Amino acid sequence: MRDTSMLDVSSTDVATPTGLSAIGLQFDASKAALIRGLTLHLPDSGIHCLIGPNGAGKSLTLRLLHGLLPPKAGQVFWRGVALSASDRVAQAMVFQKPVLLRRSVEANVDFVLKSRRTKDPDFRDSLLNRVGLAGRNKQPARLLSGGEQQRLALARALAIRPRVLFLDEPTASLDPNSARVIEDILCEERHHGTLCVLVTHDVGQARRLADSVAFVADGTIAEHSPADQFFRAPTSAQARDYLSDHLVL
Repeated sequence: MRDTSMLDVSSTDVATPTGLSAIGLQFDASKAALIRGLTLHLPDSGIHCLIGPNGAGKSLTLRLLHGLLPPKAGQVFWRGVALSASDRVAQAMVFQKPVLLRRSVEANVDFVLKSRRTKDPDFRDSLLNRVGLAGRNKQPARLLSGGEQQRLALARALAIRPRVLFLDEPTASLDPNSARVIEDILCEERHHGTLCVLVTHDVGQARRLADSVAFVADGTIAEHSPADQFFRAPTSAQARDYLSDHLVL
Protein backbone atom coordinates (compact mmCIF):
# COMPACT_ATOMS: atom_id res chain seq x y z
CA MET A 1 0.00 0.00 0.00
CA ARG A 2 1.36 3.42 -0.95
CA ASP A 3 1.70 6.02 1.81
CA THR A 4 -0.44 8.94 0.65
CA SER A 5 -0.35 10.83 3.91
CA MET A 6 2.25 13.32 2.69
CA LEU A 7 0.74 14.03 -0.72
CA ASP A 8 0.11 17.70 -1.38
CA VAL A 9 -3.05 17.77 -3.43
CA SER A 10 -4.24 21.21 -2.40
CA SER A 11 -5.74 23.67 -4.87
CA THR A 12 -4.37 26.88 -3.31
CA ASP A 13 -2.82 29.57 -5.49
CA VAL A 14 0.47 29.68 -3.54
CA ALA A 15 3.53 27.68 -4.56
CA THR A 16 4.51 25.03 -2.04
CA PRO A 17 8.07 24.96 -0.58
CA THR A 18 8.49 21.37 -1.72
CA GLY A 19 7.91 19.73 -5.07
CA LEU A 20 6.47 21.12 -8.28
CA SER A 21 3.74 23.78 -8.39
CA ALA A 22 1.85 25.30 -11.30
CA ILE A 23 -0.15 28.43 -10.49
CA GLY A 24 -2.82 29.83 -12.79
CA LEU A 25 -1.38 28.48 -16.03
CA GLN A 26 -3.03 29.61 -19.23
CA PHE A 27 -2.13 28.66 -22.78
CA ASP A 28 -3.85 29.88 -25.92
CA ALA A 29 -3.61 28.76 -29.55
CA SER A 30 -5.43 30.29 -32.51
CA LYS A 31 -7.21 32.61 -30.08
CA ALA A 32 -8.63 29.64 -28.19
CA ALA A 33 -7.86 29.07 -24.52
CA LEU A 34 -6.59 25.49 -24.26
CA ILE A 35 -5.28 25.65 -20.70
CA ARG A 36 -7.47 27.73 -18.40
CA GLY A 37 -6.04 28.94 -15.09
CA LEU A 38 -4.61 25.52 -14.24
CA THR A 39 -3.22 25.08 -10.73
CA LEU A 40 -1.51 21.90 -9.56
CA HIS A 41 0.77 20.95 -6.65
CA LEU A 42 2.94 17.82 -6.69
CA PRO A 43 5.40 16.62 -4.03
CA ASP A 44 9.12 16.02 -4.55
CA SER A 45 8.78 12.36 -5.44
CA GLY A 46 6.35 9.62 -6.38
CA ILE A 47 4.32 8.77 -9.47
CA HIS A 48 1.54 11.22 -10.26
CA CYS A 49 -0.79 10.62 -13.19
CA LEU A 50 -2.65 13.08 -15.39
CA ILE A 51 -5.71 11.42 -16.88
CA GLY A 52 -8.77 12.68 -18.71
CA PRO A 53 -10.54 12.63 -22.05
CA ASN A 54 -8.90 13.31 -25.40
CA GLY A 55 -8.29 16.99 -25.97
CA ALA A 56 -8.54 17.86 -22.28
CA GLY A 57 -5.06 19.38 -22.22
CA LYS A 58 -2.97 16.67 -20.55
CA SER A 59 -0.01 16.76 -22.94
CA LEU A 60 -0.06 20.56 -23.03
CA THR A 61 0.01 20.62 -19.26
CA LEU A 62 3.03 18.34 -19.25
CA ARG A 63 4.90 20.60 -21.69
CA LEU A 64 4.06 23.68 -19.66
CA LEU A 65 5.28 22.02 -16.47
CA HIS A 66 8.52 21.05 -18.19
CA GLY A 67 9.04 24.52 -19.63
CA LEU A 68 8.87 23.40 -23.25
CA LEU A 69 6.06 25.89 -23.83
CA PRO A 70 5.74 29.35 -22.27
CA PRO A 71 2.34 29.98 -20.66
CA LYS A 72 0.36 33.06 -21.61
CA ALA A 73 -0.24 33.56 -17.90
CA GLY A 74 0.73 31.84 -14.68
CA GLN A 75 4.00 30.32 -13.56
CA VAL A 76 5.68 27.03 -12.65
CA PHE A 77 7.66 26.70 -9.43
CA TRP A 78 10.12 24.15 -8.08
CA ARG A 79 10.33 24.03 -4.30
CA GLY A 80 8.66 27.39 -3.98
CA VAL A 81 10.92 29.23 -6.44
CA ALA A 82 10.09 30.10 -10.06
CA LEU A 83 11.31 27.33 -12.35
CA SER A 84 14.77 28.23 -13.69
CA ALA A 85 16.94 27.03 -16.55
CA SER A 86 19.02 25.00 -14.10
CA ASP A 87 15.86 23.36 -12.77
CA ARG A 88 14.85 22.36 -16.31
CA VAL A 89 18.28 20.84 -16.89
CA ALA A 90 17.51 18.51 -13.98
CA GLN A 91 14.33 17.33 -15.70
CA ALA A 92 13.79 14.85 -18.53
CA MET A 93 10.86 13.96 -20.73
CA VAL A 94 9.83 10.82 -22.60
CA PHE A 95 7.40 11.41 -25.46
CA GLN A 96 4.78 9.05 -26.83
CA LYS A 97 6.78 8.68 -30.04
CA PRO A 98 10.49 8.28 -29.24
CA VAL A 99 12.89 10.76 -30.83
CA LEU A 100 16.21 9.01 -31.42
CA LEU A 101 19.46 9.88 -33.13
CA ARG A 102 20.42 8.05 -36.32
CA ARG A 103 23.21 6.36 -34.43
CA SER A 104 23.80 3.18 -32.51
CA VAL A 105 21.99 2.30 -29.31
CA GLU A 106 24.99 3.14 -27.16
CA ALA A 107 25.72 6.36 -29.07
CA ASN A 108 22.23 7.63 -28.24
CA VAL A 109 22.96 7.32 -24.52
CA ASP A 110 26.55 8.55 -24.90
CA PHE A 111 25.25 11.71 -26.57
CA VAL A 112 23.28 12.59 -23.44
CA LEU A 113 26.20 11.75 -21.15
CA LYS A 114 28.54 13.87 -23.26
CA SER A 115 26.13 16.80 -23.07
CA ARG A 116 26.56 16.55 -19.31
CA ARG A 117 30.34 16.36 -19.71
CA THR A 118 30.30 12.77 -18.54
CA LYS A 119 31.80 9.69 -20.12
CA ASP A 120 30.83 6.60 -18.21
CA PRO A 121 30.53 3.40 -20.28
CA ASP A 122 29.70 1.36 -17.19
CA PHE A 123 26.79 3.64 -16.28
CA ARG A 124 25.61 3.61 -19.90
CA ASP A 125 25.70 -0.17 -20.03
CA SER A 126 23.89 -0.43 -16.70
CA LEU A 127 21.11 1.77 -18.11
CA LEU A 128 20.81 -0.35 -21.24
CA ASN A 129 20.67 -3.47 -19.09
CA ARG A 130 18.03 -1.85 -16.93
CA VAL A 131 15.74 -1.22 -19.91
CA GLY A 132 16.32 -4.67 -21.36
CA LEU A 133 18.73 -3.68 -24.15
CA ALA A 134 21.87 -5.33 -22.86
CA GLY A 135 24.07 -6.57 -25.69
CA ARG A 136 22.41 -4.32 -28.27
CA ASN A 137 24.97 -1.50 -27.95
CA LYS A 138 26.16 -1.44 -31.54
CA GLN A 139 22.79 -1.95 -33.20
CA PRO A 140 21.36 1.06 -35.08
CA ALA A 141 18.68 2.60 -32.89
CA ARG A 142 16.31 3.01 -35.85
CA LEU A 143 16.28 -0.78 -36.37
CA LEU A 144 14.88 -1.46 -32.91
CA SER A 145 11.23 -2.38 -32.53
CA GLY A 146 8.81 0.31 -31.34
CA GLY A 147 8.90 -0.96 -27.78
CA GLU A 148 12.68 -1.17 -27.79
CA GLN A 149 12.97 2.36 -29.12
CA GLN A 150 10.77 3.64 -26.32
CA ARG A 151 12.88 1.80 -23.77
CA LEU A 152 15.99 3.38 -25.28
CA ALA A 153 14.32 6.79 -25.03
CA LEU A 154 13.71 6.09 -21.35
CA ALA A 155 17.36 5.08 -20.87
CA ARG A 156 18.43 8.40 -22.40
CA ALA A 157 16.11 10.28 -20.04
CA LEU A 158 17.49 8.41 -17.04
CA ALA A 159 21.05 9.15 -18.15
CA ILE A 160 20.79 12.65 -16.70
CA ARG A 161 19.65 11.23 -13.34
CA PRO A 162 16.57 13.45 -13.47
CA ARG A 163 15.02 15.04 -10.42
CA VAL A 164 11.73 15.20 -12.35
CA LEU A 165 10.76 12.75 -15.10
CA PHE A 166 7.85 13.67 -17.38
CA LEU A 167 6.27 10.93 -19.48
CA ASP A 168 3.62 11.46 -22.15
CA GLU A 169 1.81 8.16 -22.72
CA PRO A 170 5.11 6.24 -22.87
CA THR A 171 3.47 2.81 -23.13
CA ALA A 172 0.78 3.64 -25.70
CA SER A 173 0.71 0.94 -28.40
CA LEU A 174 3.63 -0.94 -26.85
CA ASP A 175 3.81 -4.68 -26.45
CA PRO A 176 3.07 -5.95 -22.91
CA ASN A 177 6.72 -6.75 -22.17
CA SER A 178 7.95 -3.27 -23.05
CA ALA A 179 5.09 -1.69 -21.10
CA ARG A 180 5.92 -3.83 -18.06
CA VAL A 181 9.61 -2.87 -18.22
CA ILE A 182 8.72 0.82 -18.27
CA GLU A 183 6.23 0.48 -15.42
CA ASP A 184 8.78 -1.43 -13.33
CA ILE A 185 11.39 1.30 -13.92
CA LEU A 186 8.95 4.00 -12.85
CA CYS A 187 8.37 2.12 -9.60
CA GLU A 188 12.14 1.93 -9.10
CA GLU A 189 12.46 5.67 -9.75
CA ARG A 190 9.80 6.35 -7.14
CA HIS A 191 11.86 4.33 -4.67
CA HIS A 192 14.92 6.43 -5.58
CA GLY A 193 13.05 9.66 -4.83
CA THR A 194 12.33 10.84 -8.39
CA LEU A 195 9.17 12.81 -9.14
CA CYS A 196 7.46 11.08 -12.10
CA VAL A 197 4.61 12.90 -13.84
CA LEU A 198 2.81 10.51 -16.17
CA VAL A 199 0.14 11.24 -18.75
CA THR A 200 -1.80 8.06 -19.51
CA HIS A 201 -5.06 6.98 -21.10
CA ASP A 202 -4.67 3.58 -19.45
CA VAL A 203 -6.80 3.77 -16.31
CA GLY A 204 -5.55 0.36 -15.23
CA GLN A 205 -1.99 1.66 -15.43
CA ALA A 206 -2.91 4.69 -13.32
CA ARG A 207 -4.45 2.39 -10.71
CA ARG A 208 -1.31 0.24 -10.62
CA LEU A 209 1.22 3.06 -10.43
CA ALA A 210 -0.20 6.36 -9.23
CA ASP A 211 0.33 7.90 -5.83
CA SER A 212 -2.05 10.68 -6.86
CA VAL A 213 -4.27 11.36 -9.85
CA ALA A 214 -5.02 14.75 -11.39
CA PHE A 215 -8.09 14.65 -13.62
CA VAL A 216 -7.78 17.13 -16.48
CA ALA A 217 -10.95 18.41 -18.13
CA ASP A 218 -11.46 21.42 -20.38
CA GLY A 219 -7.94 22.70 -19.83
CA THR A 220 -7.96 22.73 -16.05
CA ILE A 221 -7.66 20.37 -13.08
CA ALA A 222 -11.15 19.22 -12.21
CA GLU A 223 -9.92 17.06 -9.36
CA HIS A 224 -6.63 16.03 -7.74
CA SER A 225 -6.46 13.52 -4.93
CA PRO A 226 -4.54 10.48 -3.66
CA ALA A 227 -5.02 7.61 -6.10
CA ASP A 228 -6.85 5.31 -3.68
CA GLN A 229 -9.32 8.07 -2.86
CA PHE A 230 -9.74 9.10 -6.51
CA PHE A 231 -10.63 5.62 -7.72
CA ARG A 232 -12.80 4.85 -4.69
CA ALA A 233 -14.84 8.05 -4.63
CA PRO A 234 -14.11 10.69 -7.28
CA THR A 235 -15.60 14.04 -6.33
CA SER A 236 -16.10 15.62 -9.76
CA ALA A 237 -18.88 14.68 -12.15
CA GLN A 238 -16.38 14.67 -15.04
CA ALA A 239 -14.17 12.10 -13.32
CA ARG A 240 -17.11 9.91 -12.33
CA ASP A 241 -18.39 9.86 -15.89
CA TYR A 242 -14.92 9.14 -17.28
CA LEU A 243 -14.27 6.27 -14.90
CA SER A 244 -17.73 4.85 -15.51
CA ASP A 245 -17.03 4.81 -19.25
CA HIS A 246 -13.76 2.97 -18.59
CA LEU A 247 -15.46 0.34 -16.42
CA VAL A 248 -13.18 0.67 -13.43
CA LEU A 249 -15.63 1.53 -10.66
